Amino acid sequence: MRRPWLLLGALALGGCEQRAPVVAFDPGPVPAEHTAGERVFEASCAQCHGRHAAGGDAGPPLVHAYYRPDHHADAAFLRAIRFGVQPHHWSYGSMPPVEGITGPQAEQVIGYVRWLQRQAGMH
Repeated sequence: MRRPWLLLGALALGGCEQRAPVVAFDPGPVPAEHTAGERVFEASCAQCHGRHAAGGDAGPPLVHAYYRPDHHADAAFLRAIRFGVQPHHWSYGSMPPVEGITGPQAEQVIGYVRWLQRQAGMH
């Protein structure tokens, strides 16, 4: 069941903005095919990107228009997990590589994030 979501604050457009808006978001129950990705995300990513990828003090929400598949393809997420990434939308600083995530686990995380985005109406 899709839940309404709300971006708090203005959407940042272009350049390296100060901070991303935190997303008030409840995706509902996670389907069985995404629970493994949810577990890996919560253990390795949520400390920066927040619960349900809604953003936090140390990282932006991945449930944001900047991270739609047509702007950041799955390969961009995979590269960020494996190699880290320099800031290019927000001023959180560089994202380091995420240690200990295998290729299959990275794919599970990406599947979970894409499911969250669909739940938020980002197709």
